[in-house]
Amino acid sequence: MDIIQLLPDHVANQISAGEVIQRPASAVKEMLENALDAGASEIKLFIKDAGKTLLQVIDNGCGMSKTDVRMCFERHATSKIKNAEDLFAIQTMGFRGEAMASIAAIAHVEVNTKLTDNELGSHLIIEGTEMKTHEDCATANGTSVKVKNLFYNVPARRNFLKSDAVEMRHITENFTRIALANPQIKMHLFHNNNKIFHLPKGNLRQRIVNIIGGKKNETLVPIEEETSVVKIDGFIGKPESAKRTRGEQYFFVNGRFIKNHYLHHAVSKAFEDLIPYNYFPSYFINLQIEPKLIDINIHPTKTEIKFEDEQAIYAIMRACVKRSLGAYNIAPTLDFSQELSFDIPHGMNKTAILKQPQIKVDASYNPFGKTEQHPAKEQYIVNEPPFEAQKLATQFTIENNISNVMQIANKYIAFSTNEGMILLHQSRAHKRILFEYFSTVLSHNKGQSQQLLFPKEISLNKQDIAIINHLKADLLAVGFLFEKQKENSISILGIPPECQEENLQFVIEHLIEQHKNNEQLQTAQNNGLAISLALSLAISKQKKLSTEEMISLKTELEKCETPSICPLGKATMINLRTADLEKYF
Repeated sequence: MDIIQLLPDHVANQISAGEVIQRPASAVKEMLENALDAGASEIKLFIKDAGKTLLQVIDNGCGMSKTDVRMCFERHATSKIKNAEDLFAIQTMGFRGEAMASIAAIAHVEVNTKLTDNELGSHLIIEGTEMKTHEDCATANGTSVKVKNLFYNVPARRNFLKSDAVEMRHITENFTRIALANPQIKMHLFHNNNKIFHLPKGNLRQRIVNIIGGKKNETLVPIEEETSVVKIDGFIGKPESAKRTRGEQYFFVNGRFIKNHYLHHAVSKAFEDLIPYNYFPSYFINLQIEPKLIDINIHPTKTEIKFEDEQAIYAIMRACVKRSLGAYNIAPTLDFSQELSFDIPHGMNKTAILKQPQIKVDASYNPFGKTEQHPAKEQYIVNEPPFEAQKLATQFTIENNISNVMQIANKYIAFSTNEGMILLHQSRAHKRILFEYFSTVLSHNKGQSQQLLFPKEISLNKQDIAIINHLKADLLAVGFLFEKQKENSISILGIPPECQEENLQFVIEHLIEQHKNNEQLQTAQNNGLAISLALSLAISKQKKLSTEEMISLKTELEKCETPSICPLGKATMINLRTADLEKYF
C-alpha cells in the first residue's frame, strides 16, 4: 500500500509560513523589503494591536501589474532571480518568492497596487491562499498591502505570541534595522494611530540621531576603510557612550542587516581596555562586498551570512575601528579633515617664540613591576526590610561568633558550624534575599520609596523607554517614582531603599538588558521583574565586606524560603563537613 503522497498546496503553504513568518515582525520585515525592492522613496507602516489585528505597508514604488499581483502569492514566484547563478549575485532583499505566499496562507490579505504609467490599478483580496476578489480599481501609484488577523487559521501559533509590548518591540527593531540601512528613504511607523517614528530622508548620521535621540550625535565617531576585499563605513560610539544594554549594534552588508558574532568580536577587541567589562559599544557599520564573496542563503530570515574570507574582514574591521578610536583620542572632534595639532590657541601672540616641550622621564619606573589594580565601583550591601517567610529547616547550626567568620577572595564567606564549615557565595546569596523580598513586595504591592533630592535623568533610546513603560506599573509597586517622560529619557523622582542613587543608571540599564534579551523574563511577569531587580542590585562578587555585613547577609539568607539556590538556580552555599575535609589530608 502506497503511503507517501504530495501535500495539498494550502498545507504546504502553512508549513512554509511556519518557517518564514514566526511572528508579526517577520511579516513586517518581508513587506518592508518588498517595498525597498520596488524602488520606493517613502514607506509607511501602520500597526494595530502589535500586528495581531493589522499590518499595513504603503509605498510609492513601481507597483505591480494585474498579473504580477496575482503571481506574487504563488510559491517560489519572484522577479529577483531567474536561474541558479543569480543566487550568487544577490543585490535585492526578497528573492526566495515565499514571503507573500506564506503570509497569505495564515492571514487575510488585501492589496491595492498600480503601475506608474497605468490609469487603473488592481485590487486583490486573498484569505488563507483562497482568492476572493481580483479586479481593477482606482488607486495611487505604488502598493498598499494590508495583512489582517495574522494566524487566524493557526490558533496554536497565535496562542504562542507574546504580549503586545514584546511583539511591538520586535516589530520596532525590524523597522529600525531597515530604516538605518536605508537613510535615503522617508519612513513612518504608526501603532494604534500613534506616531512612533517619523524619519525624513537624509544621511546615516541624521538617521541614527532621529531614531536614537539628539544626544547621540555628540558620541558618534566616523569610520571609513576601503580595500580590495571590503569597503567599510559608518559610525562607532565613543567609549564613554558604551552601555550595559545591547541594542545599538548594527552591521549591514550590501544594505542588509546581519548578525555576526565574529565581527562583533572584532569591534569589541578594538574597544578593549577602553570600556568596562560587560559594557557594549555602539556601532552602525556598513560593509560593501562583492555578492559572489558572500552567501546570504544560509538562514531562513537571511540575517546571517557566510563570508568567503572571514579572517581578512575581521582583521580589517578591527584595524579600522581601532584607527578611528585613535584619531578620536588624539583630536576629540568629528572633523578629521583638519589637523588640529598645529592650531595656535586663541589669544596667543603669533610672533611669540614657542619653547620646545620638555619630556619628563621617571627613571625609577619598572614596566615589568606589579601595578595596583583598581576595582570598578561597586554597590554596598543593604539590610533588607523584614518580611514574612517560612524558614527552611537545616541540619546544621551556623555560629554567629565573629571570630569564626571569614571572607575568602572577596567572593566567598566561610562560617563555622557544629559539623564543619559553610561556604557562602556572597553575590548569589544576596540575589536570593533580594528576589524573595521583591517577590513579596510585588505580590502585596507595598514597596517603599526613597525620595531623591533632585530628579535623576536617565538617557535611553525609544526601544528601551518602551520596555520601561511596559514595566512601569511594577516598578512603581517596588518603589520607583517617575516624572513625565521625554522622547529619549526618563526622570526618576524616587527609588527603592535597596537602590543607591549613584548606581541608578547601571540598575536601569541592567534591568532593561535582562528584559530585552531574556524571553523567559519577558513573560514571567512579577517573577521576571523580581529576578531582574535582584540581579541588578545584588552586591558584586569582588565586594569587600565587614564582619557585621557578612553576619547580616547570613541572617537574612536564613529567613528565605529557599536559601540554598539563587533565582537563576545556582547554589548559594555548600556544606563542608569535617569528614569531607579529612579526605584531603
